[in-house]
Amino acid sequence: METMKYSDTAFPVHLDPGQVVAELHANAVDLPKRTVREHIEYALDHPIGAGPIEEAVQAGDKVCIIISDVTRRWQQPSTYLPILVERLNRAGIPDEDILILCATGTHRRQTEEEHISLVGEDLYRRIRFIDHQCDDKEHLTYMGTTSRGTPVWLDSNAMACDKLILTGGVVYHFLAGFGGGRKSIVPGIAGRETINTNHNNALNPGLGSGSNPRVCNGNMGEDNPFHTDLMECAAFAKPAYLLNVIVDDDYQIVGAFAGDWREAHRAAAKVVEQLDGVSIPRRTPLVISSAGGYPKDINLYQTSKTLANALAAAAPGGTMILLSQCREGFGDPDCEAQICNYNTMEEREKALRADFSIGGFIGFLFAETAEHYHLILVTDLPAERFGRTKIQVARTLDEALELAARCNGGSLTGVETTLMPHGGSTVPLPQA
Repeated sequence: METMKYSDTAFPVHLDPGQVVAELHANAVDLPKRTVREHIEYALDHPIGAGPIEEAVQAGDKVCIIISDVTRRWQQPSTYLPILVERLNRAGIPDEDILILCATGTHRRQTEEEHISLVGEDLYRRIRFIDHQCDDKEHLTYMGTTSRGTPVWLDSNAMACDKLILTGGVVYHFLAGFGGGRKSIVPGIAGRETINTNHNNALNPGLGSGSNPRVCNGNMGEDNPFHTDLMECAAFAKPAYLLNVIVDDDYQIVGAFAGDWREAHRAAAKVVEQLDGVSIPRRTPLVISSAGGYPKDINLYQTSKTLANALAAAAPGGTMILLSQCREGFGDPDCEAQICNYNTMEEREKALRADFSIGGFIGFLFAETAEHYHLILVTDLPAERFGRTKIQVARTLDEALELAARCNGGSLTGVETTLMPHGGSTVPLPQA
């Protein structure tokens, strides 16, 4: 029987193995064995939906390369940026005509030390590097409004350049379907009004309607308004090229994709789905999911991935047990406020609609889930912090199983169960 990681330890699962319908692990995918440099070079030599990067730029062009900030350091831009810059230099673009713009979204400015860690000492000393600031209205350019009413304000430093190159990593994303690609533009280099208006698409229209279930992991279809609005926003920027990477569970680069910002991104997403999208026979009444131990369970904010993935495996009205120590608490003040400061879901939703943030939405999603499912957290966070929600708290998995039994008529005997030992990264794909 599988054990479930919890911080630096693990809990055994004391259930009858016969009731376990599925136990999720990443798929074994036969990817080409290459060094990081070889992955990047191959992607640039075999672009998808576009010609070589040397044809996308011309001597005299001012080129802006957009990279992710330190919260996405796992993308390892210091490994692929030197190769990309090398290719630009070869194409007649000197260092002085290149700008590296960090897609901070709503995040803080970064330190010089963090800048160097992202791009390496050599590139940092050679090439102009700036952080995007979403509230710096003097350096935002209005580009137009999407069909969903999102006013698109983008970083003027980027818009002043002739060519825009998007970089980053592609993973499952609980709102956008998949990260990477167009997310370099929004939220990456967008104004706060643009980000908040776009992110409100995670909610259904009208107060009291809650979150949109189609805004979820793996969905980049027309029925995901969050994604479709992102695509419209990004199109205003007219990106010239894209270089995105994918990583394994140990955050090692195992693939790279370059070319058209739409087609190359979709190709990367398909491989991520092959790696981390795991088929299960059906949704089950009980789901037990671990965030994956430390550092993946460092706070509740990071546990949002585990929650979103568990939701995909749980039968309607079922029970979910999430294991996440949260040694650093909630991890986000807006997430904490949503859970701790409001007495009703209506109050939470009103506050979120008035001032949308990702952290706030995550807190709302935890509270909303507990309204429709039995949600039990195995965590070190104090139980009283969840007292204004229907979230139940346990200190051990065995204690959580006792609570789950009470939610299921007093016994878990024969209750079909899905185990997710890597709940923060594996995404269940129910077949029925």
